[in-house]
Amino acid sequence: MKPIGKHIVVKKIDEEVKTSSGLLLSSKDIGDMRYAKAKAIKVGTDVSVINDGDELYYDKSRSYSMVIENESYTIISEGDVVVVLC
Repeated sequence: MKPIGKHIVVKKIDEEVKTSSGLLLSSKDIGDMRYAKAKAIKVGTDVSVINDGDELYYDKSRSYSMVIENESYTIISEGDVVVVLC
């Protein structure tokens, strides 16, 4: 697969979120958060800052899902990425 332009194909990462007091948040609470963690599978031809394999946080409200070769992926734009983890 080869994304075009500023699009990025990502795979969501399920994460366990713990509060400062040590409580684990439920999957519903995590689902209510605006941003989600993902791994960049393939970056578009015009993406300059993000590389294949980078872990990042993106705005979930601006993404869409797609099934490619029987595998579910999320498609986002480079501008919807808020943090790239180092």
